Amino acid sequence: MKTDVITVSSRGSQMEAALEQVELVARYKNLSEKSSLHLRLLAEETLGMMRSITGETEGQFWIEDADGEFQLHLVVETRMNSEKRGQLLSAASSGRNESARGLMGRIRDFFDRGADEDVATLTAPMFMGGAIEPTASHAMDVEWSMTQYQNSLAQRVEENDEEAKAAWDEMEKSVVTHVADDIRVSIRGPRVEMIIIKKMA
Repeated sequence: MKTDVITVSSRGSQMEAALEQVELVARYKNLSEKSSLHLRLLAEETLGMMRSITGETEGQFWIEDADGEFQLHLVVETRMNSEKRGQLLSAASSGRNESARGLMGRIRDFFDRGADEDVATLTAPMFMGGAIEPTASHAMDVEWSMTQYQNSLAQRVEENDEEAKAAWDEMEKSVVTHVADDIRVSIRGPRVEMIIIKKMA
C-alpha cells in the first residue's frame, strides 16, 4: 500500500496533514498503540528535520507498507547551492546552521547539500564516518544507510578510535536510532530522498 503524496514545506505547510495521514495508516492497519506511537514519532522526526533545512523548500512525503514493513519517504528537490547557503547563513547571528547537530541534523545536511556542485565533500570521514558511498550508476550520486554507519562505527570503536566513540555516543542519544530499523538516504543530482524503515511485529 502507498498513501497519498503530501507536499510539505520547510515553513511547516501541510505538516499537520502529513501527521494525520500517519494516524490514518495506523488505524487502517490496526497497529497497536505502541506501534502507532513509533510510526508517529518517526514521522515527527522526519518533518522536524524538514523544518531545519536551510532556506525555503518543499518536499514530498508518503508512507508505503508491505508485509509488516513501513517506509516513511521524504523526497526534496534541492534548490540550494554553496553560494546561496552561505548568503542565508551569513544573515544568521552565528553565521552557521545551529541545527546541524545529532544524527538527524547530520542527515539534514544531505538535503542542504544535495544541489552542491561538489557532492564529493559529503564523503569526508568527519561527515558520517566515511559511510557514504558513491552509487554504481553515477560517481556523483551517493547513498548512506544507518545500519552500515552503525556497523562501521562499531568496528572503529573496537579499535579504540576516539572520534568513532564520540560519534557512537551521539548516535545512541538519537531517539530515531532506537525506534527505526534503518534510515536510508540517497542523492541523485538535486533529488534527495530519505526512507525511514520500521518493521512492525
